[in-house]
Parts: sequence; structure tokens; C-alpha cells
Amino acid sequence: MPTTTAARDGEGAAAAAAAAAAAAATTGVVTISYHDLISSSQQQQQPTQPSSLHDNLLTKIGQAYGESGLGILLITDVPQFPTLRSTLLPLIQTMATLPPSQLCHVECPTAGYQVGWSHGRERVEGDRFDRGKGSFYFNPLVDDLGVAVMNRRKMMRRLDASDAANADDDADDDQPTTTITNSNSNGEPIDDAQFQMVARSNPAFFAPNVWPTESVPELEDVAKEMGRLICSVGRLVARLCDGYVESRCPGYPRGKLEAVLSQSLCCKARLLHYFPPPHDDDDDVVVDGRSNDATKTTTTASTTTAASEDDTDYSTWCGWHNDHGSLTGLVPAMFLDSNGNEVPCPDPSAGLYIKSRSGDLVRVEIPPDALAFQVGETTQIHTGGILQATPHAVRGCSGGRSSGRSSGSGGSAASASAQKGRSGGGISRETFAVFMEPEYHGDMDIPGGRTVDDTQKREAEVHLPRSVRVLRSRWKEGMNFGEFSDATFAAFH
Repeated sequence: MPTTTAARDGEGAAAAAAAAAAAAATTGVVTISYHDLISSSQQQQQPTQPSSLHDNLLTKIGQAYGESGLGILLITDVPQFPTLRSTLLPLIQTMATLPPSQLCHVECPTAGYQVGWSHGRERVEGDRFDRGKGSFYFNPLVDDLGVAVMNRRKMMRRLDASDAANADDDADDDQPTTTITNSNSNGEPIDDAQFQMVARSNPAFFAPNVWPTESVPELEDVAKEMGRLICSVGRLVARLCDGYVESRCPGYPRGKLEAVLSQSLCCKARLLHYFPPPHDDDDDVVVDGRSNDATKTTTTASTTTAASEDDTDYSTWCGWHNDHGSLTGLVPAMFLDSNGNEVPCPDPSAGLYIKSRSGDLVRVEIPPDALAFQVGETTQIHTGGILQATPHAVRGCSGGRSSGRSSGSGGSAASASAQKGRSGGGISRETFAVFMEPEYHGDMDIPGGRTVDDTQKREAEVHLPRSVRVLRSRWKEGMNFGEFSDATFAAFH
């Protein structure tokens, strides 16, 4: 059969995409071993003498999260991590391909689908519903955040009463727990009735976990174990971040980020299943509103630029966004065939892309034994821009044997379509992200000596993807984290 011009164009686009990915993969990604992270943390707690290791790791924090960094850091050799990853990620595919009659039991519409199963409910990049992936949300630290916070408040009152009775308050002078977690946006204490009203009014934050105990009974334990492991490593990364920022900003509260992550019970974990893409052997096929010739790219030695300068060419599986929390732990993706067997990524141009502050487009490939951490906008605010978040997206594979997407409104119908895609032999992508963040009433203050313009420089705003709202449009001084989250969700959903 003769080769048509359209077919040659499609082949050229695929070759260009592959070359672009090869040029951009893993550019500038900073790596720290878990052993060095532990050693540095111990030295930081007992600074009896200068440590070249600790100083070197602080430099790496600046390279990863500073103004010229990609906003991502890899931690290698984390104990138990590879085993947990190989156990957990296939379970996501198992859950995502359950029949609608089972998935509906782990949906939580009253929480805006921000707890339990969600598919096709989120808008990304304008009015487009995100049907390319399904998500399962939970809190790995506590099953019921509202109950846990109330119990902590009661415990804190008992401790305060005991301290007062013994006239021994000095032991708790350095602990910012009540300041960070039990105050409103003005830093004033709130009583239990006020807190419970906030919890009832914000189910996306406070709704309890739901688990597929009958359909996937093994999921809960391994998901919580992986989530808690990521949080424990994240707190060590936060300690290094604090050391770096403290050395550059005298007004930065000592140990701020580590305190937030150590004391907050608010943590959102997200299991992610990216459905097999539509079959696109035909040049007339349209994927997410893009025809095949929309993916032609040009490349230089280390940067990738879409010929049409359309950022959406790189966000077919997950739209461009910044994480709005403090620190995100990211498990490297696993690709599975329709039978649940792990396979190599079938498309070298697919995967995680980051838009640098200078406008470069970088494809980041995370090794399977490495745990990635990305800075979120809350840390960018808390550090006055010394550490900065970077926009990222996920580009889907260029084609598969069948579609795992739905043309409907999401939910159960989408899950049925996903099941059809699985039986057809498509390749899916599984991953897991843990968003570590303050509690609802946590402050969103910049440190002394820094300004709003320091927090997000206007020259960096120029290079943001079109769908990423600038930080100053969502964050105002005096907000708490809950209010900032509400403003962010309103801007993107």
C-alpha cells in the first residue's frame, strides 16, 4: 500500500517527539541518596562541627528548588520503597477497572470527589474535563481528619492544664502546634464549635477516608504504608530545605517547613490511573482535540519547544499545573498492559514534563528506585520565593489499541469505558502522589525581609503555561491555607 503524505507527516511528528524527549530527559535533575539524607539530618540536629556533607546537600537543595532549578529532587535507595511500589501500583489498575456497581461505593460527591474515586470530574486547561486519568484520594495519616484534630485539641488542653498546675510551661515554649493548627487566618484561637463548623463546611478537606474493602481489600494497608513512608522521607527533605532558606533569609522562622509537615494531620494522597490512549494509527484521529500533526516539535541540545508553542501538546494525560501544597512526594510511574504485566513505556515522548522558569520544556524520567519530591506553592510563599514550584504536566502515549476514555460526563460510565480499554490490550500508566500540606487554618505568610514580588517574580510569570494562573491572582496576604486552597480550586475547576 503506498505511503501517503499524511502518513509520512505522522511518522515525522512521532520521530520529532522521540528526539525531543531524548534531548530533554532528566536534564538538570538533582539526586540525593537516602543514606546521605539521614547522615546530614543527624549532623544538622547535632552541629558539633562543620559538615561538608551537609553543606553539599544544602547546595543541592538550591540547585533543585532555587530560582534556576526544575523544582524537583530525587531521593534514591529508600528502604522498602521498591517493594511497596511493585505491590501498590498494580492495585491502582485493578481498582480503576472495577465495574461501576463497585466503584460507586467509593465515590464521595459531597466532598467534590476529592475523597475516594474520581474520574472525569476535574476541569483542566479551560473547560475540558480531565478524562485521561482516574484518581483515588485518601489521607494516609488519619482516616478521619476532623475526629483526629478534635482529639488532638482535647489532648493539648489536658497538657496545658497539667503544665499550668505544675507551673512548668517552659517545655512547650518552642512548640508551634497550637499556633499553626488551631488558629484562624488572623492567628486567633478558635473554639471547638468554630472548628467543627469549618470541618462541616469543607468536606473536601475533612471528609473521612473510604476504602474498597470488599473489591480490593489489600489496597488500604499498602497504600497507607507507602503514604507514611513518603511523608517520613519528605520531613527529612523539609529539614534540609529549612537549612537552605535560613542561610539566605534571616526573617525565616527556624524550622518552618519541617514543623508544618511534622505537625499537620492534613495530607492528601492520590493514586492515579492513566487510561490507555485512543488508537491513532489513522492520521485523521483527534486525541483530546488535537490532530496528529499538532505534535510536531523542534529541539535544541537541552530544550524542547512545541512548533505551535502550544503547551497543551504536552499535557494530554494531565494538564499543566503547580502543586499548591507544601511538598509533593511522587512515585515513579509503572506502565501495565491489559493483563496487568509491567511493560516499558511504549512512547519515548510520553511522561512527566516540567516548564522551567526560563521557559525550557524538560522531560523528567524518574528511575524506578527513586522517590521524587516537588516543591509546592505553599512552600514558595512560606520561603518568600527562595524555593519555587514549577509547572508540570504529563504527556500521554501517542496511541494504543483501544480507548480508555469516555465521551460522557465521567463517573461510572467512564469506568465502564476504562474496562473496555483494558480488555482491548491498551497500555495504562500507574503512579502515586502524596501532597503534604498545612492544616486548614495554617498561615500563608511570607517571611520577614521578603516581598510579594520576591515570592513570584514577574519575569517568571511570562513563561507559565497558559492554563496556570499566576500565584498573585489566588494568594493574598492574610489568607490561611484553606482559603488559598479554595481560591486555587476555584481558578482551576
